[in-house]
Amino acid sequence: MSTDHHPIAIVGGGLGGLTAARVLHVHGIESTVFDLEAGPEARTQGGMLDIHEENGQQAIRAAGLHDEFRKIIHEGGQAMRLLGPDGTVHLDAEDEGDGGRPEVDRGDLRDLLLDSLPEGTVRWGRKVTGVRPLGDGRHEVTFADGSSVTTGLLIGADGAWSRVRPLLSDAVPAYTGISFVESDLYEADRRHPRSAAVIGGGFFLCLGDRRGFLAHRETDGSLHVYTALKADEDWVDTIDFTDHAAAKSAVLAHFEGWDEDLRGLVAHADTLTPRRIHALPVGHRWQRTRGVTLLGDAAHLMSPFAGEGANLAMYDGAELALALAAHPGDTEAALTAYEEPLFPRGEASAVESARSLDTMFGTDGLEQMVGFFTSAPAE
Repeated sequence: MSTDHHPIAIVGGGLGGLTAARVLHVHGIESTVFDLEAGPEARTQGGMLDIHEENGQQAIRAAGLHDEFRKIIHEGGQAMRLLGPDGTVHLDAEDEGDGGRPEVDRGDLRDLLLDSLPEGTVRWGRKVTGVRPLGDGRHEVTFADGSSVTTGLLIGADGAWSRVRPLLSDAVPAYTGISFVESDLYEADRRHPRSAAVIGGGFFLCLGDRRGFLAHRETDGSLHVYTALKADEDWVDTIDFTDHAAAKSAVLAHFEGWDEDLRGLVAHADTLTPRRIHALPVGHRWQRTRGVTLLGDAAHLMSPFAGEGANLAMYDGAELALALAAHPGDTEAALTAYEEPLFPRGEASAVESARSLDTMFGTDGLEQMVGFFTSAPAE
């Protein structure tokens, strides 16, 4: 196969990579995104995201998409409920509608970004199997189908297990000690009314004894639940998740004595997917290396307990694109300008995330979070 050359190649079509491509396009700079998925509908994108004014929404503004973004906000999604293991409600806050951290469906946001790109920007079905430097800042990217491309600027937006990161760093994600079982309860108001009532209209959190439930009501009327607990790294391997009944029993064994409606979030789940939570070392950084950089989880993977992952990925993508636009013809100056604030920004959020993990899954996680939310100043 012939090898095509792309001046800017972005590996990974998640929110960060797509934001970078969009902001580049706004500034008249062409890029190509390579994604391993077969197409935009290959899988559901999962989960609600709260998009923060100070980073995620700034990226959306840089992309020229803020008006369209307002149309996909989940009204009422900023509501929050915080419960204890016995079902006691410690906090029940309505959505104030101030827009500071509005909730949107990840899939809707991804579609917004995809639809804003010129046709052909994203090349689907391109799973990266190798990357290598060619000298003078150029790189070759090889794909599972045997094809390859060369590029003058390689951007690794390819997530936790980035194939681009080893060009810059020996760091690998480490297990944080927390495992999730992710689940969905479809048509919640009709099929799972008790679970729907427990979750409420927005974000839901229940903590106790180093474990708990984190959940959202989705825009399609389903409930998306993360059952979380401190566990050995091999815990999920001890459960056969192809046997739903057995898997539910194994998970619920860790919630003996908890309120039955809380246990129902697992007992009545329509799907079950195990996930280990990993993170890169806090303060991960690399030496400036010609023609390549990282953004999002590839650069600063952290646990989700600061709620910054998607926001930072989009902000990284926008900041990288803006730096390239501000330094035409001088890629290295652009990458230096991008990376200098990237490292402390990522470190600050990683510290916050690690601290939140320790707080939420400590012995008094519920009490700590009740204190945090009831004493925090209004946004």
